[in-house]
Amino acid sequence: MTQYILRRVLIAIPTLLVISFVVFAILALAPGDPLAQFALNPAIPESTRERIREQFGLNQPWPVRYVKWLQQLAQGNFGFSFSSKSNVSDLIWQRLPQTLQVVGLAYLIAVLLAIPIGIISAVKQYSLFDQVATFFSFIGFSVPSFFTGLLLMLVFAINLKWFPIVYSSTLEVKDWSSFWQQVRQMVLPVTVLVVQQTAALTRFMRSSMLDNIPLDYVRTARAKGLADRVVVLRHILMNSLIPVVTLIALGIPTIFAGAIITENIFRVNGLGQLLITSIQSSDTPVVMALAFIFAVLTVTFNLIADILYGVLDPRVRYT
Repeated sequence: MTQYILRRVLIAIPTLLVISFVVFAILALAPGDPLAQFALNPAIPESTRERIREQFGLNQPWPVRYVKWLQQLAQGNFGFSFSSKSNVSDLIWQRLPQTLQVVGLAYLIAVLLAIPIGIISAVKQYSLFDQVATFFSFIGFSVPSFFTGLLLMLVFAINLKWFPIVYSSTLEVKDWSSFWQQVRQMVLPVTVLVVQQTAALTRFMRSSMLDNIPLDYVRTARAKGLADRVVVLRHILMNSLIPVVTLIALGIPTIFAGAIITENIFRVNGLGQLLITSIQSSDTPVVMALAFIFAVLTVTFNLIADILYGVLDPRVRYT
């Protein structure tokens, strides 16, 4: 196991370098000027703009800037934002709690709902429960999140006025009243994400269960006189979770990447909104930091999923 993890880590290093190089090259060669905001300000002379450009190293070729970015990264520094003139790490830490509260909670709820729904749908195939769950899964998976968000906003925020339209990132939870306000403003964005994520995980869980139900080991377990509950939970479920674990593990990095569409609809001041505004303003340090963090999390949780295979399936060996 130790040798396997070491090999995967050694493979991950050049993989992350290639990813960072490609992303940096795309951002550097893409149209747009990080200092365009200063060009629109007549109070800032050309000489000042050139000094700012030189200070940020924008007057150098992009391969040179990439090497300097790697040097800063080796020191644990993502650099400074062109737009906000603040440390990129501070920006990420400021936005991360909002993303974890909304996207993280939604993903947790989706996993807790999808697994039992998928199990029951597979065990009671073609029943009323299965047909209803399949119907809503197809709708939740097919309808885009921006449509679901606007629909919920129109019905529950504008017409019924049950929940606020805009998410307030400055709200501090100090007492029961502020806690209730926090819960109310999280309902709509969390619901949008739960609908979409639950639909995808439910379909995958149901399909995985149906692949294992007709196999020989299931008939053998039932022939031994084991109860259906034991056969489903101890035999079918354990083998069905093997591919589902990969989907769940690879979905965890998306929590830290933020829900770009949902965060922009409800004005959640999270990482997804930060990524969009940074791309629009050609803020290379922020985009590079978010892309690199997402790549690291993807590689890490991919490794965790592979290790969990050995826990769920004793046949898997890392030798």
